[in-house]
Amino acid sequence: MKTIMEEKKKLVVLITRGLDDERSSVAWSIANGGLNNGLEVTIFLTSSAVDWVRKGAADKVHLNPFDPPIIEMMQNLIDAGSAILVCPPCAAVRGYSEEDLIDGVVIVGSTPMHELIKKGAEVLSF
Repeated sequence: MKTIMEEKKKLVVLITRGLDDERSSVAWSIANGGLNNGLEVTIFLTSSAVDWVRKGAADKVHLNPFDPPIIEMMQNLIDAGSAILVCPPCAAVRGYSEEDLIDGVVIVGSTPMHELIKKGAEVLSF
């Protein structure tokens, strides 16, 4: 019997691929699938993946015609309250500050991701 206070299972999706790599589309699609299946999803962006959340960057990118546009998948996650976290050095090397990123995205170190992992979150890396 499930208790009322049972926590949602957590999924961390670590994305390292940028605007020109179809594996990014797979990552955003799987994150949305997790959300649609009742998981609490957190995204952590490193390396060239931080380009996804620069304002305007993902507006016209559609790497896989069988997936929704990535900007829609990103917005679904934000609208559902999923955290989208950006690696600080990865943002800095590109000259990005939080003002350059879409609303709802936070530049923060990996500690929040590690805390989720310590509490049992599953991790997928792309």
